[in-house]
This record gives sequence, structure tokens and C-alpha cells, in this order.
Amino acid sequence: MAAPVNIIVGSHVWVEDPALAWVDGEVFKISGEEVHVHTTNGKTAVANISKVFPKDTEAPPGGVDDMTKLSYLHEPGVLHNLAMRYELNEIYTYTGNILIAINPFQRLPHLYDTHMMEQYKGAGFGELSPHVFAVADVAYKAMMNEGKSNSILVSGESGAGKTETTKMLMRYLAYLGGRSGVEGRTVEQQVLESNPVLEAFGNAKTVRNNNSSRFGKFVEIQFDKNGRISGAAVRTYLLERSRVCQISNPERNYHCFYLLCAAPPEVREKFKLGDPKSFHYLNQSSCYALDGVDDAQEYLATIRAMDIVGISEEEQEAIFCVVAAILHLGNIEFAKGADVDSSVIKDEKSRFHLNMTAELLKCDIKSLENALIKRVMVTPEEIITRTLDPVAAVGSRDALAKTIYSRLFDWLVDKINFSIGQDPNSKQLIGVLDIYGFESFKLNSFEQFCINFTNEKLQQHFNQHVFKMEQEEYTKEEINWSYIEFVDNQDVLDLIEKKPGGIIALLDEACMFPKSTHETFAQKLFQTFKNNKRFIKPKLSRTSFTISHYAGEVTYLADLFLDKNKDYVVAEHQDLLTASKCSFVASLFPPPAEESSKSSKFSSIGSRFKLQLQSLMETLNSTEPHYIRCVKPNNVLKPAIFENASIIQQLRCGGVLEAIRISCAGYPTRRTFYEFLHRFGVLAPEILAGNHDDKVACQMILDKMGLKGYQIGKTKIFLRAGQMAELDARRAEVLGNAARTIQRQIRTYIARKEFIELRKAAIMLQSHWRGILACKLYEQLRREAAALKIQKNFRRHIARESYLTVRQSAITLQTGLRAMTARNEFRFRKQTKAAIIIQAAFRCHVAYSYYKSLQKAALTTQCGWRRRVARRELRKLKMAARETGALKEAKDKLEKRVEELTWRLQLEKRLRTDLEEEKAQEIAKLHDALHAVQIQVEEANARVIKEQEAARKAIEEAPPVIKETPVIVEDIEKVNSLAAEVENLKASLLSETKAAEEARNACTDAETRNAELVKKLEESERKVDQLQESVQRLEEKLANSESEIQVLRQQSLAISPTGKSLTARQRTMILPRTPENGNVLNGETKVPSDTTLALSNVREPESEEKPQKYLNEKQQDLLIKCISQNLGFSGSKPIAACVVYKCLLHWRSFEVERTTVFDRIIQTIASAIEVQDNNDVLAYWLSNSSTLLLLLQHTLKASGAASLTPQRRRATSASLFGRMSQGLRASPQSAGLSFLSGRGLSRLDDLRQVEAKYPALLFKQQLTAFLEKIYGMIRDNLKKEISPLLGLCIQVPRTSRASLVKGRSQSNAVAQQALIAHWQSIVKSLDRYLKIMKSNHVPPFLVRKVFTQIFSFINVQLFNSLLLRRECCSFSNGEYVKAGLAELEQWCSEATEEYAGSAWDELKHIRQAVGFLVIHQKPKKSLNEITKELCPVLSIQQLYRISTMYWDDKYGTHSVSSDVIAKMRVMMTEDSNNAVSSSFLLDDDSSIPFTVDDISKSLQQVDITDIDPLSLIRENSGFGFLLPRSE
Repeated sequence: MAAPVNIIVGSHVWVEDPALAWVDGEVFKISGEEVHVHTTNGKTAVANISKVFPKDTEAPPGGVDDMTKLSYLHEPGVLHNLAMRYELNEIYTYTGNILIAINPFQRLPHLYDTHMMEQYKGAGFGELSPHVFAVADVAYKAMMNEGKSNSILVSGESGAGKTETTKMLMRYLAYLGGRSGVEGRTVEQQVLESNPVLEAFGNAKTVRNNNSSRFGKFVEIQFDKNGRISGAAVRTYLLERSRVCQISNPERNYHCFYLLCAAPPEVREKFKLGDPKSFHYLNQSSCYALDGVDDAQEYLATIRAMDIVGISEEEQEAIFCVVAAILHLGNIEFAKGADVDSSVIKDEKSRFHLNMTAELLKCDIKSLENALIKRVMVTPEEIITRTLDPVAAVGSRDALAKTIYSRLFDWLVDKINFSIGQDPNSKQLIGVLDIYGFESFKLNSFEQFCINFTNEKLQQHFNQHVFKMEQEEYTKEEINWSYIEFVDNQDVLDLIEKKPGGIIALLDEACMFPKSTHETFAQKLFQTFKNNKRFIKPKLSRTSFTISHYAGEVTYLADLFLDKNKDYVVAEHQDLLTASKCSFVASLFPPPAEESSKSSKFSSIGSRFKLQLQSLMETLNSTEPHYIRCVKPNNVLKPAIFENASIIQQLRCGGVLEAIRISCAGYPTRRTFYEFLHRFGVLAPEILAGNHDDKVACQMILDKMGLKGYQIGKTKIFLRAGQMAELDARRAEVLGNAARTIQRQIRTYIARKEFIELRKAAIMLQSHWRGILACKLYEQLRREAAALKIQKNFRRHIARESYLTVRQSAITLQTGLRAMTARNEFRFRKQTKAAIIIQAAFRCHVAYSYYKSLQKAALTTQCGWRRRVARRELRKLKMAARETGALKEAKDKLEKRVEELTWRLQLEKRLRTDLEEEKAQEIAKLHDALHAVQIQVEEANARVIKEQEAARKAIEEAPPVIKETPVIVEDIEKVNSLAAEVENLKASLLSETKAAEEARNACTDAETRNAELVKKLEESERKVDQLQESVQRLEEKLANSESEIQVLRQQSLAISPTGKSLTARQRTMILPRTPENGNVLNGETKVPSDTTLALSNVREPESEEKPQKYLNEKQQDLLIKCISQNLGFSGSKPIAACVVYKCLLHWRSFEVERTTVFDRIIQTIASAIEVQDNNDVLAYWLSNSSTLLLLLQHTLKASGAASLTPQRRRATSASLFGRMSQGLRASPQSAGLSFLSGRGLSRLDDLRQVEAKYPALLFKQQLTAFLEKIYGMIRDNLKKEISPLLGLCIQVPRTSRASLVKGRSQSNAVAQQALIAHWQSIVKSLDRYLKIMKSNHVPPFLVRKVFTQIFSFINVQLFNSLLLRRECCSFSNGEYVKAGLAELEQWCSEATEEYAGSAWDELKHIRQAVGFLVIHQKPKKSLNEITKELCPVLSIQQLYRISTMYWDDKYGTHSVSSDVIAKMRVMMTEDSNNAVSSSFLLDDDSSIPFTVDDISKSLQQVDITDIDPLSLIRENSGFGFLLPRSE
């Protein structure tokens, strides 16, 4: 990773920063070897040029998913790429085939659901976005293809997410090769369920993680030859045994100790446990509880996990007895004894803990005490028992505790493996290694030494694998790599493990000498390794030493190395626990196979650690490795915090930077030919202008630049370290020259533009000044013209005034003369009118006086005569009253009263009628009067006009001498009264007009209300019709449900023994049809009861005829033979369906209890559609089955309650009328049978419903199932046909876009045509299927459903690919997909809505996503605009995914702003908290999207008349009913 030398002023570079590790900036000064940089955080940095690295300014804003694609593969480039991806929640990144996983510290369920597993299954490595599933898939495919076991090594420091990654790996492997395990639980579930147990006993809190695994776990998932999981095993390595006795602050011991101390009170009382602070093994640290963790709840969870794993309650109790015994054992303290170098139990408290330990382990108290403070030495002469001093006794106590805990942990692992179940016959496996990562703290002890030794071993394995991958890459590209140096760390491993001079060997040697101390051990190390470059002696410490590991230097404190390394296998301890009365404890310590002596045998933890590590490496070397490096982004364990310094350290510890160093030793920069030409084509535009091959063009550019040492492979260019920076410098120079040219042109343009604007301003100024002068001249001329005009007007005014005076005098004279004449005329008319009125009044008085005298005489005469007649009547009535009595008189009165009331009623009616007539007449009179007044007014106006004309003529003819005539004005009051009368008449006319207008308005309102009422009435009638239809459909559904219930009941009866006896007792009698009885009436079979059996010799007269039960076999054969051929269509009606329907209806097959014709028809359809690829046949039978099902739906009905007991017979009347009514009432179809056989059926409306029996209903269900099956086959065939085309459409942006290089217009046009060809192929497939279904007259309803589901499938495939492939989520790909969608839209419009339906709407997700990709100025769009206007259908998870993955490969524009991204992230967090599904992938719906009712509603009526059958049927007399009949 040496820095390039071509750093110039203006270069963008990375420099080291103490806080941020690396910070970017721009070089503004270079002084010799020093570079001065303005950093982006506003500071100025000075660094040596060798420690400055170039920055790729053209790197995509979202980073790259594989860091080998980085232009500059160095430490700051890697860190920046990871930071950009982590900011977008892209937690996975590749480095070659190594996966780097950064812990997000939040739930991201959408990354791990089943949809995501489906996408990664079978996908090539690197084809989709980086993911842990991709690594698992590669391992699985390698195992299946090569037959070799694979391993996945998951490493990282505490809290980096190793365990969660391991869980995800096992989940995916179980998804690929899962099978049900014991009790319905899969192997993967059982392995995961064992985690809580192992975590309780093998995990502890460390400085950096609250739940750190203190052991290595290698999970072997075993597979059979078919790739199915057949078993699993958990292998544990390198348990940190010393933690049981020694912990440092602020860490904790293993979780199980704290869980037991937080157990329920009865459990603690049983084990005599209390506060953790009271136990020596726990109170060495001040940390007893974890934040957010309830140890009491965790205890119960561990109990449940033990139950799940299969640990019995007795074993659980024994396990916790052992754990409690270890705690009590740690509280046993020793004091000096009476003898020299002897020890005794210190006090009563220690004695209590000794007794509790013995009680819990169920061993002898005295034996336990002797085992702790005494040793037996066997010599050839005698057996010597010696006592231990207090320090040695404490060492013996701790050794016993570590041994017991280690054996307990091993027993738990064996129990878990037994519970999971291993496959001894498995030949291949995938192992998942979860082991602690490199550790470097302020104070590092023996535990860190062992852990880092392990990681050095794994790093060597990792380096070998990386170098091997590099070799494979170079070999595949056929380039020379022989001179590349391999980076190895064998010298560090020799320093640690080499015999006899390694650190572990020296440590074991020191432990075997009683007088050795940590100081002597440290001095021994300093003397032995003083010349080793990997071993460093600190200056200020006598007992510390430093080792230069691959991840950096680590200083270890040797103070406790000797104590922690000692691991005596004490024979007394073995004998003590083997003799335990507790079978569980005794099983942990089985007796040794050969007991050579009773002496203590020395064993060191370091040696055992080394042996276990050797075993692990042998296992790994036998498998094909895959690597996952887990990274913890921050130490506060919170999301969205990226600590650069910590991550750089972890990348060093995880070997990622070491892998980069290996890559840099060879060719760190690799570019495909297209990428190289796209980036560096500007260096030689003349080469791009020519039609050279990409490889040749690249070679020519490199030769022109004069580079040496590069390699050109088959598909890529391999550049040495620094060459990329050199090319970028040349490119920057070319681009700088181009920029200067552009700037020069722009400046010329700006200067020219300013000159033109100045000249334009001068011309404008001149024109304005000339305008002012012209305005002044114009004003002077205008004033002169105004003076002339004023003089003229004044003279005209004087002449006018003189004329008006003379005219006014003449008018006054004329007015006086006319007024005098008018008054004379008025006076004469008034006198004449008064005389007439007086004469009329007098004549009226004379006539009225004569009339009154005649009237009075007539009345007097009439009264006298009536009085005389009335007296006569009175006498008669009195005589009659005396004879008839009072009753008759009352009756008469009542009758008269009734007559009077009747008369009054009639009178009232007549009066009302008269009143209305009078009112009408009055209105008519008013109208007439109004009309007359109008006429008079018109006449008066006309007279006035005439008088004016006459007066004008008189004035003209009058002599010039005018005499003054006095004018007498009188009767002015009468004129005023006449004028008032005229005004009153006008007012009454106006009121009458208003009344008439109101009447007309009322009439109009009434008509409007009537129209609304008519509309409401029509709507009510329509709703009533709809309700009737819905009721009818509900009745049909109810009937179908009853029929299905009947089918199920009969099936259950047929299965049960009682059902068999019932069917055996059925009796059916069949009567032939005769001309006398006409049509066969509907009858029912009969179940003989006890009564009928007793009277079996008595026959009832048969009044009904039974339906035909057995058809003519020849007719059936002929029908089956006929429909097995393609009969074609009559018009748009399928002949086969109509023929089958007519035959079944004629033969009355729907009404019989047993028949085989239905089964034979179904078998014929099944055999016809066996060839699933023949879409013509499938479409033909889809049309026939849908038509036949429609006919059955309108014909068959369930027979209701009668059908539930089909053997019961109804009693019928023996009379003719009874037979007729019975037949018409119970069998409506029989009445129309002669009509069917004679004239045939005309429409569906004419189909009469048949009470169907069980076989007919079963046939209908089978036909429905076949319809759905055929529909699904056609849909799936079309899906299969377009799936590879869709795959090509998705792959094309990556594979074919390489030819779209600038400067190649001819090849661009060809490439564009090739790009769109795949979409056109999809359109051709859609066209072909549409033509097939049209030619077979498939109902448009089903065609619409097919294409709707197909477009939904296209939407799902394209949209999911867009979200899973970052290279597809680009601007140019959006344009490409948009062009393809335009082809589909054109197809929908040409197919018309009848067949395409709402198919175009199904593409709404991909349409809106593509619209978002190609829209410009994305950073200016707000979240509201995006969610409400641009992409209302897409979820916030989908929008976030598109926004973060988007990259513009055409114009280099950016995605949406960081504020919008932050808001999206907040909304996603809220959704996850609200349990909203966070999956961003779509589901493909493969269900059947319709029901039988939908078909019957949507299909048109089928006219089955005039269907011309096949000649084979036409010639058979038995099928005469099929022939069309004349009228």
C-alpha cells in the first residue's frame, strides 16, 4: 500500500488524523517530502508524501459492494467505502470473496426473511448485493458440486455480531437443505435452541461486550448425498478455563454463576447461595449486573432452554449443584498449619463452605479437605503424604474448580450433540466457526495471549486462502504472477509455539519448577528472544513483553502467566469425585483407563490449548474455507455511529488489511475493458473514434501513456500499485486542459456579451434623446393647433346662442296656441259625456221602478197559493202521522237528513266548482280589461303622434303674423285623475303579470319534483331488481352448499359400515318410456322400512315413472370418441361443450344416482391435457370447460332437504290430476323435455333447473378443478417462457452496456437495438398467447385474468431485481426498463381493454420505481413529494432501498438529499417499532383469481341451438335430438 509519487497541487488525498484515523482534503502546497493539505473539516495538515494516499473523486456516493473494484485499494479508501455503505444501512461488503459484516445494532428483518432467501438461492456470487446468505449459498453449491466439505469462518471482536451471523448462516443452510428433525423441530432449530445453554455456561462480560463467547464453537451441519441436512454437531474449542477462578475489573465470570444467585428464593436456600458479592470467584470485579438484563428472567430462560435441549430435571438439578459447589469451593480459605509448609481450613466460615461443597458434590468431607491440602507421592520405597502450604492449597482449590467446570461444559456439549443427533454416514458437511477475535487491551494477560495465538493461526490460514484466490484470479485471466511475494506470519507462530524454544514451551518449563516466578520467566524470555524482530522488550517494565502480531503490537503482563497456565491433573481430585455418591458428578470423572501412579501429573493450559488449536486447524484444512469478518462500528453499541479508529483497528485485527496488502503485492487495481475505456478513453479520443476491439483499445491507451509492468487478462486489465494514480494524474491533466479551453471560450462569450450589451445601451440612450427633442417640437406644434381650435369654437358658440334664442320664442308661441285648442276640445267632450250619463241614469230609474212593482205583485200571489197548498199537506201529514207512528217518522227524518246532507254536499261541490269557474272568468275578464287598456294606451299614443304631426304642419302653414291669444286652463284635476286611473291599471296589470309568472314557476317546480320522483322510482325499481338478483344468487350458493354437504355426507356414508348396509338395501325400479305416458316423470328411489318389508307382497300402484339409470354404452362410447377430437367452434361457441351438455340433459344423467358417463368425460379431458406444453390444446379445453361449467351452473341445483334422503319416496295421488300436478310441481325439467327434444334450447334464460344428484354435483366440482388446473397451466407456461427473457432484461444492463462507449455511434445503435430485442421477445410471447386464446374463443374474462397475473409477475420480478442488484438501480437502466415498459404499454393498448383489462395497472411498482430513477434533480425533491406524488404506491422501505442504491452512470448526478434519507430512516425505525412488515420485496401471487360465480356473472349467455354436430354423430339415429329442427 505504498503511496504513489504523483501527488501534485490540487490533488485530492487522504491524510492521517489522530481523531478520525483518516481525513480527506486537497493539496495546496508541496515542500520537498512534505505535503500541505486543506482538510474537509477546516484544518490544515502537514504529512510526509509517503503517508499520503490519493482519493478517488469519482467513486459512487453509495460506495462499491466489492472493494476490489475500488480504484485505490488502500486503508483510507476501504474505510471510506465502508462508512458510506454503513450510512445507508448497507452492512455487508465484499473484499473479493471475503464478506465484511458491520453490526448495525438494530433490527433489519427485511434482510433476513424468506423472500430474501429465495432471491439468493442459486444466484451467482457477486450477482446480488453482498449478503451472508450469498456466502452460505456458495459453500452449499461448492459442497454439492465438488463433494468436498466446506467451512465458514466467522471472526471478529466481542460485540461484532459473530453469533447473530452464525445464526443467519444456519438458518439459510436449513432453508437450502432442511428436513424435519425430532419432534417436528429442524436440525437448525435444535442447534439454535442450544445457544442459550452454551451462552449461559460459556459466555461472560468482557471490557468490550456484555455477552462475549469465551470459547470457540465449530458447528458441523451434516448433509446426505441428496443435499438434505441429516445431522449436526457442535464442537467447542479453547474454553477460557482460567476465568472461573480469576477475573479482572470490570469484567464478569461466566453468566451461570450470576443466574444461579438470582434464582428463586427456594433454589438459593437449597444451595445456600446469596449475593454474588459474597463469593470470591465473583467479587474480584466490581461488576455484578448487566444493563438491561434481568438475571432472574435469564435463569428461567436457561431452564426452558435446557428442557428444549432434552436435559432432564434431575440432570438440571445436578448441574446447578455443581455450579453452586464451585462458588462455595472458591470461598474456602487456608491458613498456615502447625507444621512447616502445612495448611489448615482458615475459620468456621471456610469450614461451612467446605461442608456445603462436599454436600453438593455428595462426597466425603474429610476426603475433600485432604484432597485440597495434601498430596500423595509414590516412590519405589514408600508412599509419602505431604501437606501443602496455603498458597499451594489455593492453587489446588482453583485447579479443582477449573477442572470441574471444564468437565461440566464438555458434558453439556456432548448432551447437546446427543439431542441434535449426528449422522455417522454423512460424507460432507458445512462447518461454521464462531470464535473470539484478536484482542488488545490496556492490560493483556494470559487469556489475550492464547486468543491472539489462535488468531495468528487463523490469519495464516486466511492469508494462504487469499493468496490462493489471487492465484486463481490470475490463472483465470491467464496472466503471469510468478514474481508475486507471499505475505506470511510463520515467524510469529514459531516465536509462540516452536519446540523447544517457543514461548509456550518456556512457560511450561517455568511452571514445572516450584521456584520459578513471573520475573524469572520474563528474564528467560528476554534472553531467549533478544534478537527476534517480532519480540520487543518494553523499556519501563521488567515483567512485560511485546509481540508484533499481524494486527499490531500487543504488550502482555507476565505477572499471572504461571498461575493461569498451571492445570494439574491431581489424582486425589480424580479419586474424590469418581467416588461421589452423585451419579452425575461421578460421570464427569470416569476412572482413568490405566492408572500408572498416584502422583500428580503436570498439565498446562497452554499445551492443551495448542493441541486443541492444532485439531481445529486440521479440521479447517480438510475443508474449503469461506470468510466472514464481523466489525463492531462503535463501543457504545448504538446504531448509526461509525468510529473510524476502532474500525481500522478491527480491520487490521480481522486480517482485512492484510488481505489488501496481499492484493497490493500483485495487482491491486483491476478494471474491465469497458470500465477502463469509460474512465480513461479521454486520454486517446482518436482510439475511441476507431472501431478497435476493447482489449486492443486498452492496450493502445496504455502504450500511449508509456506504462510498464501492467498485465492484460481475458476480461480485465491488471495495474500495479501507483499506476492507477498515474493514469488519473494524466487524465486530470487532460481534463484540466479541456476545462481551461472551456473557460477561455466562456470568458470570450461573456466579454462579447458585455460589449453587445454596452453598444445596445448607447443606441438606446441616443434614441431616447432624439425622442425628447421630437417631443418638444411636437408640443409646440400642438399648442399652435390648440389656439386655432379655441378661436373657432368661440365664434361658433356665439352664433349658436343667437339661434337658440329665436328658436325658443317660436316654440313658446306654438305651445300656447296648441294648449288653447286642446282645452276647447276637452270642454266640449266633457259636456257631451255628462249629458249622456244623466240620460242613462234616468232611463235606468224608470225601468227599475216598473220591475220592482211587477216582482212584488208576483211574490204576493205565490205566497198566497203556497200557503193554501201547505195547509192541505199539513192536514194529510197529521193524519198519516197518527196512523204510522213515531218510528216511521223518525226514519223519514233520518232519511231526509241524509238526503239533505247529500244535497248540501253536492251543493258545496257545485259551489266550489262555480267559485273556481268564477275565479277563472274573473282572471279572464282582468286579462281582457288589461288588453283593452293596452289598446287604449296605444290608441292614445297614436293620436298624440298624429296631433304632433298636425301641429307641425299647422305651424309650417301658419302665416308669419302671430297674435297673442289668452289660454284658459281648467279641469286640471280631471286630467290628473285620469292619469292616476291609468297608473292604477298599469299597477294591476303588473301584479297580474307577477301572479301569472309565479303560477308558471310553481308549475315548473312541480314538474321538476315529478321528474325527480320518477327518477327515484326508477332507481328503486333497479335496486329491487338487483336485490332480487342477489337473492337469487344467494339461493344458488345455498343450493350449491347443500349439494356439497350432501356429497360429503354420502362419501362418509360410503366409507362407514352403516353406509354400506344402507346402499346395499337400496332398491330402484326403472320404467321404460312409452308413447302413452309421454315424458318420464321425476321419481325417487325407495328405502323399504320395517312396515314395507312386512307388506312386501302388497304392491302400490306406480303413479310415477323412474328416470333412466343406465345409458346405452354405444352412445357413451360414441360421445367420448367424438369429444376426444378437436370439434372446433360454431361461431364463438365450443361444439364439444354444447354437445356434451345436450347429451347429458337428454339422457337425464344429472338426475340418476349412478352413472359412469361423468367419469369418462373427466378422464377424456385429463388425457387431453397431459401434454402441458401444448397451449393450443390447453386453450381449447379451457374454452370448453368454462362453457360447460357455465351451462351446469345455470342448470343444476341442489335438491335441498329431499336430496339428503334420496331413497325416501313421496306418497303421490293415483289420480290423473294428482299425477300431473305432482309431475309439474316436483319435476320442472320433465315438463320441458319434449320441448328440448323437439325444438331445442334457445338461450340460458330458457334453461330449466334440474335437481341434481350426487354424481352430477361431483362432476361439477371436478370440472371446476380442471378449469382451474388448465388456467394455471397456461399461466405458468407463459411465466416459464418469459422468465428467461426477464432474466436477460435484468442482465442486459450489465452485460451489453459495455458496448455503449462514447464515440461509437454505429455500435451504439446496434447495441440499443439489441437491448430492446429482449422486451420485443416478451411482447411476441404475449401476442402469441393472446392469438392462441382468441382462436380458441377463451372467454375474455379468463384472458384478462391470465394477463393480469402475468403482468403482476413481471412487476414482481423486475422490481425485486431492481432492489437486489445495485448495478440495476442506475439511471441508464431506468431508461432501458422504461423503454421496455413502453413496449408493454403499447401491447396493452393494441390488445384492447377487453383482453388486457387492468394488466397495465399491475406494473405500478416498477413504473413508479423507474420513474424515480430517471427523474432529474432528485436532491431537490422533498420526502412529501416523493411519497405523495412520485411514488405513492411504494413503501418507505422500498423508497429507502432505491434511494440508497441509486447511482447515475450516465450524468453523474446524485440521489435524494441526506435529509430525506434521514427522515426515511426515522420512519423505518417507527415502522419496525410498530411491528409493521419491513420487507421491501414483493410476493408473486400464484393463486386462482376467480370463482365459479365470477365466471357465471362475467360470461355472456350461450346459445346452444343450431350446433351442427360431427358427421359421426349426425349419422347415428340415437343422437337425433342434437340435429336442428325446423319450425
